[in-house]
Amino acid sequence: MENETLEKAVRMPLLGDDAPNFEAVTTQGKINFPKDYRGSWVILFSHPADFTPVCTTEFMMFAKLQEEFKALNTELVGLSVDSLHSHIAWLRTIKEKIEFKGMKNIDVTFPLIEDITMSVAKKYGMIQPKQSGTQAVRAVFVIDPKGKIRTILYYPLSTGRNFDELLRLLQALQKSDSEGVATPADWRPGDDLIVPPATNAKLAERRMKGEEEGVTCLDWFMCLKKDN
Repeated sequence: MENETLEKAVRMPLLGDDAPNFEAVTTQGKINFPKDYRGSWVILFSHPADFTPVCTTEFMMFAKLQEEFKALNTELVGLSVDSLHSHIAWLRTIKEKIEFKGMKNIDVTFPLIEDITMSVAKKYGMIQPKQSGTQAVRAVFVIDPKGKIRTILYYPLSTGRNFDELLRLLQALQKSDSEGVATPADWRPGDDLIVPPATNAKLAERRMKGEEEGVTCLDWFMCLKKDN
């Protein structure tokens, strides 16, 4: 019975699944997720606890970069298992007292979910008993405009997230969706894109001969094109 309970606690949705539905109270009012966010990309992320140092730096970075995320049609939604009153007090403290890497007077305006029952955290596998049975791990779920889970990232309690990578990841996902391509290692906007494999031998032969406009092949299985 204990093993079944633990397994249920850490069960998380998989890539390509519909994002689990929930209604919640947040620092910006009630939300119905992911229904309220249809048509937008969403980063749903959890943090272990309010009034902790690593989480504080992360929230300052999310708030600082919020407009860059919005430019990518992406909304931010945070979560921890703290109460709404704790959230409000913590965010006020961040704005009034905390300065970090030149950031100060940071106003967090994206919603932060109250999840004292852990119901949302458990739906998303954010409670992992070998890390903590009373705190959420640092999880990131990237959800597309159709409500599908496209990326899942987990960080240990001690390690803050890489925000350059979160922005790059969104850019790569959106580029793949819009142009039907893949992105190579360390891809950044403007770098070459990977063309999907040829669907037949004739097309592969044309590519190898350099006859497909805009496509350059390094070998039969690896063809690139410029990012326009």
